[in-house]
Formats: sequence, structure tokens, C-alpha cells
Amino acid sequence: MRKIGIQGIPGCFHDIAAHEWFSDEEIETISFASFDDMFAALGENTELMAAVAIENTIAGALLQNFEYIRKSGRKVIGECKIRVSHSLCALPGTKISEVKEVRSHYMALLQCRQFLAHHPHIQKIEDFDTAGCARKVAEENMTETAAIAPAYAARLYGLDILAEGIEDDNRNFTRFLIIGRPDSPTPDDADKISVAFTVPHEKGALSKVLTILTFYDVNLTMLQSMPVVGHEWEYRFYADLTFDDRERCQQALNAVKPLTSDFRILGVYKRSTIND
Repeated sequence: MRKIGIQGIPGCFHDIAAHEWFSDEEIETISFASFDDMFAALGENTELMAAVAIENTIAGALLQNFEYIRKSGRKVIGECKIRVSHSLCALPGTKISEVKEVRSHYMALLQCRQFLAHHPHIQKIEDFDTAGCARKVAEENMTETAAIAPAYAARLYGLDILAEGIEDDNRNFTRFLIIGRPDSPTPDDADKISVAFTVPHEKGALSKVLTILTFYDVNLTMLQSMPVVGHEWEYRFYADLTFDDRERCQQALNAVKPLTSDFRILGVYKRSTIND
């Protein structure tokens, strides 16, 4: 059975993403309190894989996770897009009128402001994470407390769903990368590649790279930068590229490499086409 590392506890969105991507096989998710702990475990256990949140359509990129992946030496083998949908859940038999407080991660509370504004009697309390709040309500038998969490977490911990889909924006997605072994095979139908590189601190350096990608019909779908520690005004770029012709994509990379330094392919994989 595959073991998949997740940041969070069973019922969290990382857990949902792991089960979604490995839907055709049985897996065991291993919970970690932080990404730092999870990547440390990946370094010690080559058999351990992971699902890592990398980008949200509202909050943006999780830049530090790009750096974790690069430093780990592991390989991106796939991606999974999950729609972030929140539910109000409480102990069985509870009515919304009986709820005096709601607990959740601060971001989930922000994403459900319109729903909560219609229930001003409910006090909002920030807590560590969404699934953790659902588990806390269940384990501590909190009779007047609800949690905002995924419906999956509510079912997992035996809670009633008082209201489902309470987020303000139903086009809120998080993209997760699936991290495998360095020797993981590249799928025959791969059409996406994630890379990391730096360019010289000189005029037009990045523009030259982008021009080459355009010439070879390689589509840039994501570009993020992070400062290179210890090198003032130098940046490491993380990019996602999609392609129709793998050979031309490789030609583009070969042309780009001399213009960059520390060029690294993080993974070649099949892109996710799920958008709902």
C-alpha cells in the first residue's frame, strides 16, 4: 500500500487531494503538522510520497513549497485540482439556531463571510485548520459549537452538515502537486513540465528565455520568483509549461539552459483538466 504524506489531518484538503489522485488504488495518508516536517520525512524515506498544495486561485502561490520541492530532489509526478468547498458542521441533531460559535482556519472564515453575516449570533473563532476543528467538535462533544470544514471531514468525524457550499466564491480552487521518487517513470501522455532556474542580473535576461519558449510553441502557464538568499537582487524562477509536442519542448529547454544557471526539471507529468 502506498503511503502518502499530507500536511494536516484526515479530512483536510490535502487528504482529499491524495485520495482523488490515487482514486484507483488503496493508500494510507501520513499526517504531518508542517511542510517542513513532511519534507524532512521525504528525505528519510524514499518510499514515502506526498500531496503538496502549490497554488490557490484566490490566495495565490505557496512559494515556499516550490523551494521545498526543489531542495528535496524529489520528482513531481502529477497534479490535482480540488475545488475548495466549505460546510457548516456540528454534532448530530444540532440546529443552526443553537450554534453559538463557529471554529475554523482564518482563511475559511474569510471565505465564508457572506454566509456568516446572515447568522450574526454565531461568534467566529480562528483555529488551526478546518478538518482539525471538525474533529475537535466531535471528540470534545462541543454541543454549541460548529466547524467550517470540508463535507468529507464532517462525514469522517460523524458530524451533521447544517449547510453545504457556504463559501462566497464557488470558483475557488487549490492545485496540488503529487511528489514521487526521483526515479519515477514519466508517463507517455505527459504534457506539462515544472522547472526552476535563475538568470543573470542583466537587462533582458528573462525576456530571452520567454522568447525561446514562445518560438518552440511551449505555453507558459505559471511563473513565480523568489529571491536567491545571499545573492542580492537575483531571483530563482519557478515555471510551469505545457506542450503538445514533447520533442519540441525538449528542444526549447536545450535552448534555454545556456541562458540560465541552476536549471532544474522538477517533473514531467500529465496536467489536471478538472475545473469543477
